[in-house]
Amino acid sequence: MEIINYMETKHYNVFVIGSGIAGQTAAEICAKNGLSVAIADKQAFGGTCAIRGCDPKKVLLQFADLMQKTEQLKGLGIKKVPEISWKHIQKFQKQFTKKVPKHTEDDLTSLNIDLYHQSPKFISENEIEVEGKRVSADKFVIASGLTPRKLKFKGAEHLKISDAIFKLKKVPKSATFIGSGYVGMEFCYLLSTLGCKVTMIDRGSQALSQFDSFLVEKLVASMSEKGVEFIFNAEITSVEKLRKNYRISYIKNDKKKTLKSNIVFNTSGRVPATELLDLENANIKNDESGIIVNDFLVNETNKNVFACGDVSSKSLPLTPLSGLQGYIVGNNIVKENSKEFSNPLVPSVVFTHPNLATVGYSEEEAKKRYKNIIVFKGDVSNWYNAKKANEKLYAYKIIANKRTNEIVGAHLLSLQANETINIFTIAINNKMTTDAFKKMIFTYPSYASDLKSMFKDS
Repeated sequence: MEIINYMETKHYNVFVIGSGIAGQTAAEICAKNGLSVAIADKQAFGGTCAIRGCDPKKVLLQFADLMQKTEQLKGLGIKKVPEISWKHIQKFQKQFTKKVPKHTEDDLTSLNIDLYHQSPKFISENEIEVEGKRVSADKFVIASGLTPRKLKFKGAEHLKISDAIFKLKKVPKSATFIGSGYVGMEFCYLLSTLGCKVTMIDRGSQALSQFDSFLVEKLVASMSEKGVEFIFNAEITSVEKLRKNYRISYIKNDKKKTLKSNIVFNTSGRVPATELLDLENANIKNDESGIIVNDFLVNETNKNVFACGDVSSKSLPLTPLSGLQGYIVGNNIVKENSKEFSNPLVPSVVFTHPNLATVGYSEEEAKKRYKNIIVFKGDVSNWYNAKKANEKLYAYKIIANKRTNEIVGAHLLSLQANETINIFTIAINNKMTTDAFKKMIFTYPSYASDLKSMFKDS
């Protein structure tokens, strides 16, 4: 006789999937407003940015910056470039990540939020299965983020993802990155500066396709001069494990080619992390952009489901947006349709050397939106701030609406672009004209003071 085990159903007002900044924010708002809340994550609590992304990455990159700067000043006051201890760098990096999961769990538990350490699966529109339990909820929040895109050529199982860099015991002699987006380019800069022979392979025609090509070309040329090999318009056919290395086979210009590398990384991009959720069982509309939501971040086909952060169709993979969307979702659960999301102006940075930063419209986007535009651009590696650091790369492109003279886009390639792009963010948000911007007074001599001079060349 077959024995049927009926699982007891536990109920919550709100069940959150994903413990990054988006999920945490939504969960905390709901709990502080007296709702019963649970949160689940199959990985360590705390999210990608804090544990295996932005934060530890910046810790590592500062050592590459130090090596790069001393190399530029060698013979000009620096006698020799310092040696680095990768072991100690990794130990230092872990100081920022090791405590995150426990602190996150403690913070959530202190709000009486129940924790589940597994990815749930939807079994109906208002029920999931998680840790062998059946759980129902009035509202679900999907904040599961992104996951590395799976590549399907032969030997793809040998590829590492960027997370593995935080666990490397030593800098490899050689490394290959498949995909030249911002993650690949940043870690390429890191490893190549610390002595690794790096190859970048991309099926596209240029690196960093979402950034201005005028500046990207200069960055790629500079990295190439320093030993990085870029292979564009190439299709990977296989990765084969050898005794000590991996053999990467690819096709370029209809010719089969190979190269060897100690380690191969998949940096071809990330996709919404929804594969394990069985969304079809809950009638949750989604596509390659993520969970389809309206301006209140409610799913189009299941009105009891919200999505926020990177997995939302309304978001970009940027931490500030995740926090904002988590705030909106939490408030909309507490009070229906009380907060509406509209895409704010968000600057973005690639932490290479120099930094590549962008905010607002690209030249192509501006041409589609406005009848006439003004483009200010230039290579200003002969300016004081570059020359004093013996820096050979410094360039910009600024876009203005010709009719109103308002600044509508800014693109910077400089040592301080990650900071100075914020000045243009303020200017664009406040509809500042180029004339008004040039009247601003900044500290001198600084990279900020250079920004006014960028409107002289067009």
